[in-house]
Amino acid sequence: MTPADTLRFATRAASGYPLRTALMVLAMSIGVAAVVVLTALGDGARRYVVNEFSALGSNLVIVLPGRTATGGFGLGNLVTSTPRDLTVRDAQALLRAPLVTRMAPLSVGNSEIAWGGRLREAMVVGTSGDYVDIRAFRMAEGSFLPREDLGRATAVAVLGTKIRDEIFGSEPAIGRIVRVGDRRLRVIGVLAKTGQGLGMNTDELVFLPVATAQAMFNTNNLFRIIVEARSREAIGPAKQQLEQIMRLRRDGELDVTLITQDAVLGTFDRILGALTLAVAGIAAISLAVAGILVMNVMLVAVTQRTAEIGLLKALGATGRNIRLAFLTEAALLSLAGAITGFALGHLGAWGLRLAFPVLPAWPPDWAVFAGIGTALTTGILFGVMPARRASRLDPVQALSRR
Repeated sequence: MTPADTLRFATRAASGYPLRTALMVLAMSIGVAAVVVLTALGDGARRYVVNEFSALGSNLVIVLPGRTATGGFGLGNLVTSTPRDLTVRDAQALLRAPLVTRMAPLSVGNSEIAWGGRLREAMVVGTSGDYVDIRAFRMAEGSFLPREDLGRATAVAVLGTKIRDEIFGSEPAIGRIVRVGDRRLRVIGVLAKTGQGLGMNTDELVFLPVATAQAMFNTNNLFRIIVEARSREAIGPAKQQLEQIMRLRRDGELDVTLITQDAVLGTFDRILGALTLAVAGIAAISLAVAGILVMNVMLVAVTQRTAEIGLLKALGATGRNIRLAFLTEAALLSLAGAITGFALGHLGAWGLRLAFPVLPAWPPDWAVFAGIGTALTTGILFGVMPARRASRLDPVQALSRR
């Protein structure tokens, strides 16, 4: 039998039993679709988290009060014990590091904002004028907080877009006096729309000078200090300089935690990458189950087509020809299932993107190739046993069963 004869024989055998063929293709396609959809979900979550942290800014070192780790970054770093709190003076001292370009202290709390009989609860962030550049925010109207001494409690406020729309509606906001907590503040700017990030919607924030916020919340402590290094290569040396400054200010004890942006990104990238591989492995199990189904159905096919196999052998077909014919049929069925599963998987990923627009649920290329390759390999491997059984049939005995 020529290769064309083998392919024609396998194609006719598959099309001669449409229900059996459809079930085998369906089983294989479900496995491939599961790999594509689950890896799209896992990799989409990984890219979403990495993008969210990247949106914080670039070349950042975050200083947290308290010390919980001796190195690297772990999820435990996000919760720290606080023997001594961070202060504005700590923040000012960090600017002395030669490799630091900008710094923004953060003091966070909730308060009410009111104007013209309209009132709503809002998260208030006390910071400095450099915060807008560190976070790469854009202004929709007016200007951001003035770059002034951090101890000066200027009575000004900058609003997020949603706060501005809900409080002022179609009225102009710049220059208006709003009440935030027990303070009367002049609105000097409105941030451009930025949306949700790390569970915080910037459009719903009210920004005040850090001293104003601390006076409002009756505290001298800071929530975090964000420091920007001169370059990506300077992040490590800058972190060491910041640690040295904090040790000098704390009598030789380093009771703060410094987290670099790269450490945060690397940790989440590794965790969610491993999670994606795990879900891909679980989905690949369904391909093994589909392969077992292919083997069972092919064994039944050998029994049903015993007389046909005997006739082929009587006409001169060798055992190798019969074996190749059955393996080709298994490969064709697996290929059809893989292509169908690929299409179904992309359809499912499209549905995920429709349901969760913020999630970039695109299947990674490696997962697509791995799913299709595993489907083909599994189908062919589980087709070996039926093919060998068919090739070993004696032509006389096979024809006698007719």
